[in-house]
Amino acid sequence: MNIRNQWPVLPIVAGLASGLLTGCGTESGDSGGEGSNVVVGMSDDVLATDPASGYDPGSWLLFNNVFQSLLSFPKGATEPQPEAAESCAFTDTQSSVYRCTLKDGLKFSNGDALTSEDVKFSFERMLKINDPDGPAIMFPTLDEVETPDETTVVFHLNTSDATFPSKIASGAGSIVNHDEYDAGKLRKDGEAVGSGPYKLDSFDEGQAVFSVNENYKGTAKVSNTGVTLKFFDGDQAALKQAIQKEEVDIAYRGLTAGDIADMEKADDGTGTEVVEGSSAEVQHLVFNMDDPVAGKLGVRKAIAHLLDREALIRDVYQGTASPLYSIIPAGVAGHNTAFFDTYGARPSRSKAADALRADGITGKVKLTLWSTPSRYGPATDQELTAIAGQLNASGLFDADVKSVSFAQYEKDIAAGKYGVYVKGWVPDYPDADNFTAPFFGKGNVLGNNYENDAITGSLIPSTAALTNRAATDKEFGELQDIVADELPVLPVWQAKQYAVAREGVYGLEYCLDASTVFRFWELSKDA
Repeated sequence: MNIRNQWPVLPIVAGLASGLLTGCGTESGDSGGEGSNVVVGMSDDVLATDPASGYDPGSWLLFNNVFQSLLSFPKGATEPQPEAAESCAFTDTQSSVYRCTLKDGLKFSNGDALTSEDVKFSFERMLKINDPDGPAIMFPTLDEVETPDETTVVFHLNTSDATFPSKIASGAGSIVNHDEYDAGKLRKDGEAVGSGPYKLDSFDEGQAVFSVNENYKGTAKVSNTGVTLKFFDGDQAALKQAIQKEEVDIAYRGLTAGDIADMEKADDGTGTEVVEGSSAEVQHLVFNMDDPVAGKLGVRKAIAHLLDREALIRDVYQGTASPLYSIIPAGVAGHNTAFFDTYGARPSRSKAADALRADGITGKVKLTLWSTPSRYGPATDQELTAIAGQLNASGLFDADVKSVSFAQYEKDIAAGKYGVYVKGWVPDYPDADNFTAPFFGKGNVLGNNYENDAITGSLIPSTAALTNRAATDKEFGELQDIVADELPVLPVWQAKQYAVAREGVYGLEYCLDASTVFRFWELSKDA
């Protein structure tokens, strides 16, 4: 998100039996889950309660439960459906005019009516504030918002953008009350007024407390009386201890791969179960195309031929990740296996050596891999150290690893100081566009000086114009093949989401899918 520069949702143990869901499925939840408050613990922080600012996993978790968007992603779905809207559709063939009609009788949690004026205000406010830590960056195509009447909203785009419905279905599309928010500045009092299934009762450094919004009118059916979200501020050991000691009902985002594996294997009588779900979170090695070393195609190809993803997953992530062989992850329409097809699954020293020789390189390649575990998790340093070891074992490289704080990391990337560095990505919405346009479009977020006219001039614009997203597969396939050939990035792994639940907690499997929406309303527990 964007980069959502936060700790990744570490992958769950691959191959966990589906039977693990038995104690956590909604089919059993009707026996007594309703009427209980559910306590969720996570190591991420919520950096903002104002949707014009937050652009991180914790903040979007809050937004998706407290605010409504015109559209939303139903559980397990990747196509947005009406939520606050009764209906939405493009009204032109160029996918540049998008019209929504609101449901009747919508209200905010304070009782105020929600009308088209609030929708217009929310989008114009977000763009006006243009907070560097906010989602305004997602809407470069939004030109004007019109409100012909109280229930109609018309979005005029400055260019074709068939992904606009998915964008407004995300946390970035949160609707705020125009009487409760300043049009020109962020709200920083820790309060929130939305029209979603929940209202925010209190928020501080230790926890956020949510109760059911009785004024809510939408598609969600609430299965509990409220949720308490406890923050562990990156303290993974404390989060693990909290779930084992029954201080939280659910541990979400933050347990280490080792913790997950241990909990899955252990028969310690603690009454916990691991619940797995799909995810489109990815991690790449990024190459600075202007770097005197990493800028050489032969060096990048040699690294691609030597990377052993299976060993990384086995030795670093203890079987809790999946190898990633393209920039669009598996499970997202348009995915192909361009890197597998080009470089294979098994390392090849001979092919790596050939790539270096073809670029006139005969001696060992001296290289530094840059890491920042404060954003991408403590396993990141270990992962890059293992990659450096793979490169050095070939005898073709003299690679080392350096790790810095995130603030320094971002400054140095912007200054072009790094040749090879790691980036993680949690999607804003489950569409191939969100794995391509931010990385390879104009002003890309990777900061690696990569440009390709075919991608920016043809492939990205043409895919953005197609409302039938299945029809984009050919163009996205071409784009992935170009990236595999030119190697501005090297995909490493794809995550699965996980959570650990106490016995008698239900509904988690409906909170862990590629949409990245953690649906409080699906959770219930035995009284």
